[in-house]
This record gives sequence, structure tokens and C-alpha cells, in this order.
Amino acid sequence: MRTGPSTEFPVTWVYKRENLPVKVVAVHSVWRKVQDPDGAQGWLHVRLLSPKRAAIVIGKDIGALRDAPQANAHISWRVEPGVVGLIEECEKGYCRFETEGRYGYIETARIWGDEAP
Repeated sequence: MRTGPSTEFPVTWVYKRENLPVKVVAVHSVWRKVQDPDGAQGWLHVRLLSPKRAAIVIGKDIGALRDAPQANAHISWRVEPGVVGLIEECEKGYCRFETEGRYGYIETARIWGDEAP
């Protein structure tokens, strides 16, 4: 992550965690100003970003991954805050969340990510 939209700007942070979600907050040519889950902002070149939708589990409690996007659906897995996964099929206040080959539906209020509602 850089302080500005060019290689001329200094690097402020190096991300090493795969699929860590970021929110794009501004665009300048091939650069994207992003915000990470901790609120830090800076610039990344588009080649460093993935088109995959990712999210991180937030909150203080263990999150439930359910078989269907419903509050009364069977709980398949549980995920701790800080777990990162890929999201898709967001509907009815839930997103399909996959991490390490396990998946289920998690409440959108329990995740943070670029496209998490």
C-alpha cells in the first residue's frame, strides 16, 4: 500500500494475508485507493487486487455458517472473528461464505468486505 497513486510514493504497508478484503474508495488510472478492515487507507495498483469477492468475519462472538440463508437453518460450521473467506450469492441478509473448503451462509452483519451488503 502506498501513500499515493504512483510508484513514486512511499510504501506504507505490505499485505501478506491472502484474500484479505479491502474496499475501493477512489480510482485514479490503474491505481485504487482502498480501505482495509482496520480502517487504514492507501493506494494499490490494480494488478495487486483480485476480482474475487472476499470478506472477514467481524464481531466478538463465533459466527455461524448455515445450510441456507435463514436464521433457523442448520448450522454446518462455526467461524471465529478474523476468519477470511470468499463470498457470493448474497440474499435475504446472508452471504454464501467459503473458507478452507468449508462453506455456508453467514449473516451480512457478521462480515466486512468490498461487496458485503
